[in-house]
Amino acid sequence: MTVVYKKSEGLTDLQLHYCPGCTHGIIHKLVAEVMVELGVLGDAIGVAPVGCSVLAYNYLNCDMHEAAHGRAPAVATGVKRVRPENVVFTYQGDGDLASIGTAEVVHAAHRGEKITTIFVNNAIYGMTGGQMAPTTLIGQKATTAPYGRDEAHCGKPLKISEMIATIDGAKFVERVSVHNPANIRKAKKAIKKAFECQLKGEGFALVEVLSTCPTNWGKTPIDALKWLEENMIPYYPLKNFRNFGEVK
Repeated sequence: MTVVYKKSEGLTDLQLHYCPGCTHGIIHKLVAEVMVELGVLGDAIGVAPVGCSVLAYNYLNCDMHEAAHGRAPAVATGVKRVRPENVVFTYQGDGDLASIGTAEVVHAAHRGEKITTIFVNNAIYGMTGGQMAPTTLIGQKATTAPYGRDEAHCGKPLKISEMIATIDGAKFVERVSVHNPANIRKAKKAIKKAFECQLKGEGFALVEVLSTCPTNWGKTPIDALKWLEENMIPYYPLKNFRNFGEVK
């Protein structure tokens, strides 16, 4: 029998634990495939902090390091500076990177650290029960915002990619989504480009991936994908903000 598709060698054999409809598994797959295609799987070191993202170390078949909540960029900086020959990346959620870890990612970008950050934005705190995150949309309900996020009280949702793109040390910044096959293919290209940015020694790279959280959104997997497309993308437009080699 001819094998037309097989599981990436960049993934372990452990069964994913994520909730039905969660797209963390898709993002894991893309990161794994990119590392294999670039031939860096054996040299890669990932850093996963607290949140749903932390369990990436169970599924990505490379060396992994756990970090305290929000501190993945700081840990990755230390790893990369000690082992500059390795490919170092962080895998972080929005409750982590866009909240307690905002300063870490901003200063890593400002220093131009040659690391790659995969930033998963599902607009809510996932692991801890669905609290409002800095990325939660206006009107979106959360356990700590039962009537929906109020702009007058909480301000507008934080746009990480737009902010990081203003920093000179950030050489590649792109926002993608994984809500349908076409966008999954585009997301893989962006992730590959972010790793290539590091391999070329250009500087800091970040890919923001819009993702779903059906459990905490209170939606079915299919409805969650539709909600992402109709509500998240209008506020968080999919685009490349910075691309190394181009003058911005």
